[in-house]
Amino acid sequence: VQLQASGGGLVQAGGSLRLSCAASGRTFSRYGMGWFRQAPGKEREFVAAISASGDRTYYTDSVKGRFTISRDNAKNTVYLQMNSLKPEDTAVYSCAAGPYYGLGKVANIEYWGQGTLVTVSS
Repeated sequence: VQLQASGGGLVQAGGSLRLSCAASGRTFSRYGMGWFRQAPGKEREFVAAISASGDRTYYTDSVKGRFTISRDNAKNTVYLQMNSLKPEDTAVYSCAAGPYYGLGKVANIEYWGQGTLVTVSS
């Protein structure tokens, strides 16, 4: 599975962005999908995950109620809708594929996409 993320950019605090991650390969619908982010000088952290069928999701506490992960298996694409953005959300966001219940940990990721930069100005 090859993953290509897009949709990053510069936004003011309180604004919204939607990230997309397009996957190649016919096995996309078998994988749980997740989003991670890495801020300057910090370790990569888990943001959100969605099951292969799209019926289950979970989030890191700091984004609950503001971010929504979704997927369209017909389009081989996973999305991250980010609302009420804060300056501390500034990071490079990467999509990832792996087993749904293991997506919260970097060690369980099987495939990574390249990152897309999100910058939130105050």
